[in-house]
Amino acid sequence: MKRILMAAAVILVAGALYYSYSHKKKNGAPQFVAVTATAGPIEEAVDTTGNVAPLNRVEVNPAVGGRVEKLLAEEGDTVKSGQLLAYISSTDRVAILDAAKARGEAELSKWANTYKPTPVLSPLDGRVIKRDVVQGQTVGTSSVMYALSDDLIVKAQVDESDIGRIKVGQRAEITLDAYPGKITMGTVFQILHEGVTVSNVITYYVKIRPDKVPPYFKSEMTANIKIIVSRKKDAVLLPSSALTDSPDGARCVYKGNPQRPELAPVRVGIDDGNNVEILSGVSAGETVYSGSGGYMPQLKEDSSNPFMPGRPKAKTNGGKSSKKTDQGPPPM
Repeated sequence: MKRILMAAAVILVAGALYYSYSHKKKNGAPQFVAVTATAGPIEEAVDTTGNVAPLNRVEVNPAVGGRVEKLLAEEGDTVKSGQLLAYISSTDRVAILDAAKARGEAELSKWANTYKPTPVLSPLDGRVIKRDVVQGQTVGTSSVMYALSDDLIVKAQVDESDIGRIKVGQRAEITLDAYPGKITMGTVFQILHEGVTVSNVITYYVKIRPDKVPPYFKSEMTANIKIIVSRKKDAVLLPSSALTDSPDGARCVYKGNPQRPELAPVRVGIDDGNNVEILSGVSAGETVYSGSGGYMPQLKEDSSNPFMPGRPKAKTNGGKSSKKTDQGPPPM
């Protein structure tokens, strides 16, 4: 009876093992999903942040020390080169006029016409971005009365890992935090060579000139920038998940029989992180297979990677195999 029970147990265990193996093999078979290559636009871009800044910032100082008699420009005003910004009465003029005022209006008018106030002129065409004085204030020749800027640009901070992809002339999309729904286009016109360390990361300033500076642009506003590295309007596209690597490192796709597809090499272009441009190897409308599981097909013989050297062929002896046959031990 004991032997019968042991035999039954062995049979049950063997059956369970066989079922488990066959079930695992069935479920472990590679599954392939058909993916059709499409035609459409694709772009590669560097996303970063920056701020609105003046291209040239000029501080206006008075030519003489004295008292601010009159201010003729306010923050936000657009000014021309040579335009009158303010009048300054020199220290000497102030002393003379104060003394003349005590002698009456006629004496004051006489000396006021004799000693004219000193004008303060704009040195460039631009906008007043700062006024630092008030009327009646006493200033010196080192005092900053106004700050002017000629043009507003955007200064983007680009990580050193991305700076090699940035070129002068590339287009950029600019969005301000204050106006998230408005996009301003611009062009990269300068890449600075001196790096800046921010939070242990080295970045480089990239200057972008807007095509047209919107009226709502203000100095130091935070900007989100997308610099377009490359862009194509009509490219053959596949999802990134549809590509794999062959044993020799070539980029490939699964093609052929959907039950057991074979690896075929492709040449890729722009990769935006979701889709990949296919330069050769797959046409728009062609079906490939995105695979998973334990099956790793080999490259098709007629689709070997053109960028890798082929394996050397085995030498033959008159068309016969050079492998020696075992003749057995030598006679004694």
